[in-house]
Amino acid sequence: CIRDRIYCMLCISKPRIMSEIIEFLFSQYSSYSDSFILLELFAVIMNIISVIYAKQNNILVYPTGLIGTGIFVYILFKFSLLGDMIINAYFFIMSIYGWYYWSRKKDDVLIHNVSRLEKNEYKYLVLLAFSSLVFIYLVYDQFDMWNSWTAYIDNITTAFFFVAMWLMARRKIESWIFWIIGDLITVPLYFYKGLTISSIQYLIFTVLAILGYLSWKKTLLKKSH
Repeated sequence: CIRDRIYCMLCISKPRIMSEIIEFLFSQYSSYSDSFILLELFAVIMNIISVIYAKQNNILVYPTGLIGTGIFVYILFKFSLLGDMIINAYFFIMSIYGWYYWSRKKDDVLIHNVSRLEKNEYKYLVLLAFSSLVFIYLVYDQFDMWNSWTAYIDNITTAFFFVAMWLMARRKIESWIFWIIGDLITVPLYFYKGLTISSIQYLIFTVLAILGYLSWKKTLLKKSH
């Protein structure tokens, strides 16, 4: 199977050390089908490509993101991570909105470019964060999912990601700050839940989010001169 092939390739040079590392990271995948592993890998690749496009301030962030998030809605539903499943469903919808918002032009010139939050927009940010916390709480309560500490962490990361995606769709540089915080929390959460590949994905996301913030900051500095 795919897991065995990965295991063999990575263990060729240092069998003992590498076997222990691979076993620690990917032992959960022994019960997964090859098709599921490939599906998760494909979704991860599409999401990473999407974040790279976001870092470059490229509108292709949205079509690639639609594919990755659509697949993860299915994967996260199977793993009962309802908060993250709803996040990806929300990402899917906001990607459609962001695609429209970023592409708007007037006289062949883009209307919306990278910018910072204005003072009157902070109230919407707070309202969205609070609403997402309440919404996910009610979803977990409805399905009796408050049976693990991960549910509470899942609820918190949902609030960060809801705000991050809204800010991203509005092309606000502050979106990267919320991505960084949410990604850092999600790395150990996904590993604990048995989604090692996705955990690695969020580690990569963290690095890309930091680079994205620095890249967008340079764009803002150029506009100010």
